[in-house]
Amino acid sequence: MRPSRRTSRVLAAALGLALAGLAACSSNESPTGPDALAPTAVTTTIAGSTVIRVSFTGRAGDTRYLIQRGVGAAPATFDSVGNVPAVSGTTAYTFEDRGLVANTTYTYRIAAVRNGTQSAFTNALTATTSQGGTGGVVTVSGDITSNRLFSSDTVYRLQGFVHVTNGATLTIQPGTTVQGDFNALGSSLFIMRGARIVAAGTEAAPIVFTSSQPAGSRRPGDWGGLVIIGNGLVNRTGDIEIEGTGTVTGTAPGTNYRVTYSGGTNNVDNSGVLRYVRVEFAGYAPALNQELNSFTFGAVGQNTQLSYLQTLAGLDDSFEWFGGNVDGDRLVSYESGDDHFDMSEGYSGRLQYLIAFQSTVLQQRDGAGQPSADPQGIENDGCNGTGCTNGFNATPLTVPVVANFTLIGTGSTASSGASGGIGMMLRRGTGGYYVNGVVARWPRGGVSVRDAETYTQRAGGAATPDLAIADLAVRNVVFAENSAVFQTGGSNVQNTFDLGGNALVAASGGTASLFTAFPATVNAQTTAAAFDWAPAAGSALASGGLATFTGKLAAATTRALASGNGTVAGTPFVGAAQPGGPKWWAGWTRYAQN
Repeated sequence: MRPSRRTSRVLAAALGLALAGLAACSSNESPTGPDALAPTAVTTTIAGSTVIRVSFTGRAGDTRYLIQRGVGAAPATFDSVGNVPAVSGTTAYTFEDRGLVANTTYTYRIAAVRNGTQSAFTNALTATTSQGGTGGVVTVSGDITSNRLFSSDTVYRLQGFVHVTNGATLTIQPGTTVQGDFNALGSSLFIMRGARIVAAGTEAAPIVFTSSQPAGSRRPGDWGGLVIIGNGLVNRTGDIEIEGTGTVTGTAPGTNYRVTYSGGTNNVDNSGVLRYVRVEFAGYAPALNQELNSFTFGAVGQNTQLSYLQTLAGLDDSFEWFGGNVDGDRLVSYESGDDHFDMSEGYSGRLQYLIAFQSTVLQQRDGAGQPSADPQGIENDGCNGTGCTNGFNATPLTVPVVANFTLIGTGSTASSGASGGIGMMLRRGTGGYYVNGVVARWPRGGVSVRDAETYTQRAGGAATPDLAIADLAVRNVVFAENSAVFQTGGSNVQNTFDLGGNALVAASGGTASLFTAFPATVNAQTTAAAFDWAPAAGSALASGGLATFTGKLAAATTRALASGNGTVAGTPFVGAAQPGGPKWWAGWTRYAQN
């Protein structure tokens, strides 16, 4: 793992000042070489719900200091989180470990490097982050009808269904924790049409929406989720409501009143900013088969900024788009209750650098709803349900661009009678361009193309769709350890796409061989550091990408992303990580099972 950029570098201090406060702490193990001695006087300071400061004393002449962290009081493994260069004349150092989880125990150890020799690590020292900062815990209930700030020194607890209403802006500072109240069933945050959210976290200080339960007791469905309603276009007519809402009559503040998203006319609408935001343990079902998602985007417009977002253990879909054309880049979904990425009802945004990882079928909190028996990587539909006046051909068509995706499934046998367990489910007249991806370990198949409208009309009925005219293409994708590249039988379109003509490659070797680091087993002790999605040496992912976009695909990607991260463009590699490039997911994402 690369050295963390979530550090503040070196804070020089006078030697006398350091000795007074640091003398009484941990002892050291024996050094590994004659010149390297482990640091002394190691202490930890709790600096809030997401920050721990580690202070220590080195020796003049040291080169640098290696800081490792484990989760829990007796971690089985440690991850590198800091590489602090020594400063001439300085022996007292402070390292800030940011972006941690509230009310969680961490264990630290430090080694020195001197003349090319590394010392042994110090004895382990534990610290537990606070439940909240100096502002404590503030309960938020009812509706937010005017501009409001959530500050990072306070934990905000959503109690019930909180709606930010038309004209109001909710601003959330980097490093802020927002909890869904476990005891107020379905507690959620809605950004309504005409309102805005400005949640611009940083790599060092992401914004975290999570359960109010302590770490170790959290479950999928502990709370509702984050819902944003824009003024963009959808292909369903009438009054269409977001699933999971409307369980009460009227519009009393704080209740789960009906929220609709249809009827919009402005695909350049702006609902605000989400950057470096995590949503964890969400997805409660206020009604039978009506779960809220971790992130829900209803008719959200293209001037909204979405980048560096993660979901973790949500009970329903991780990311769901209903119409609109908001773009997104660098999206991570670890363990989904249903689909990792779900697009429908005329969604036409562009998405690049997506990671989905599934190791198991989730176990939800009691009464929260039911997870899917076979979660899926991507599930895309054209139009389905009431208000589809032209059936699966209702316009605007669902034609997203999904580029550089990594979709990893359970690798297990699908449940009897289930229809999921697919890497990419394309059906009900959806279009879209799915390029430069990897699809691995899906028990029922890598891709399922269903319904004549999908293949015949969107792809032109061609085994190798022509990008000059087609609205559907799957290009330059590596497949590994799926039951088949294309699922057959039932409503699947037979003999769908030619493998060679579309550069669809079945990789030799297992999924783990494709990546720099991929755990052989995943359990409650697994951390995000176990995953390095960069291609391994010699990996099939390091080459074979569609480097130049043409035709309709090129036309769809000329507009710059609102996030400021350039344009969606072709790459010579496939998957979500550039060989030798930035590990954009590292540091701010988390993996946990409870």
